[in-house]
Amino acid sequence: MKPVTMSPTHLRIAEIAFWLALASSFFLLPDKLTLMSQIMIFGLFAVSLDMALGYAGILTVGHAAFFGAGAYAAGLLAKYGWSEPFTGLLFALVVSGLLGYALSYLVVRGADLTRLMITIGVCVLLYELVNRLSGLTGGTDGLQGVVIAPVLGLFDFDLYGKTAFGYAFGVVLAMFLLVRLVLRSPFGLALRGIHDSRKRMTAIGSPVEARLRMAYAFSAAVAGVAGALLAQTTQFVGIESIGFNRSAEVLIILVLGGTGRLYGGMIGAIVYMLVHDWFADMNPQYWMFWLGIFLIAAVMLGRGGIMGALSRFVRTGKAR
Repeated sequence: MKPVTMSPTHLRIAEIAFWLALASSFFLLPDKLTLMSQIMIFGLFAVSLDMALGYAGILTVGHAAFFGAGAYAAGLLAKYGWSEPFTGLLFALVVSGLLGYALSYLVVRGADLTRLMITIGVCVLLYELVNRLSGLTGGTDGLQGVVIAPVLGLFDFDLYGKTAFGYAFGVVLAMFLLVRLVLRSPFGLALRGIHDSRKRMTAIGSPVEARLRMAYAFSAAVAGVAGALLAQTTQFVGIESIGFNRSAEVLIILVLGGTGRLYGGMIGAIVYMLVHDWFADMNPQYWMFWLGIFLIAAVMLGRGGIMGALSRFVRTGKAR
């Protein structure tokens, strides 16, 4: 089958159509607004992981540490001090970014196996820390009593998820555009170069470690915003948000969508969570069995994830 060539204009139209389709679920799927909000939030989380793993080549399976740190930062701020939602997002971004930058000195310098162990260790460590500080965090019962002020002072978070959907959509779109801007900047191109050949970039004088540290910190900050969004829209922070299972889940989402591709995380989140929801409805007792079969089939058939499979049928360039 001959691949279809799409021009930059066609790609821009496809991007706009993608986001319009997401926005239209507000009207088309009024009973699924909570699910759609969480799909967008996990999509943003997967995009943050892709920055570190797919673009910078930093092997990590502990990104839930930053997702959870952002969730607890926003949740605790709202519960004990300030409930304005955008300030909470900014606070979570700063906390997660600083945590990511501090850890980057351990993660960036090591080899792949060392990075795996460090990121897993940090995730387990933070999980136990949250569990031990149960008087503050709620421990295994989760952080309860989080009340978020109306968005822009006008829109209360309602039981139907309408405000949560609109708020999540606006923040996820803004963060996605920011990530895209960074990845298409000279900094993002340098990350591509480091991912392809670290030795070559070092040889031409590129500050490899400094750029990887910045990429890791930025990735952590975006993950923190995703965690804060989940905490604010659900007004609850579960301890699983900072656990290793959450890291594994977002890695599955990213691999399913395709690493190193801007929309891989978003597409992966949509497919994974819709299939997850469908199997859970179809067979509540054995839904994980069917989900496992689906993931194995997806990996075996779609080399490079869904975006990788699409790239074999659609090429970018000047359309004839």
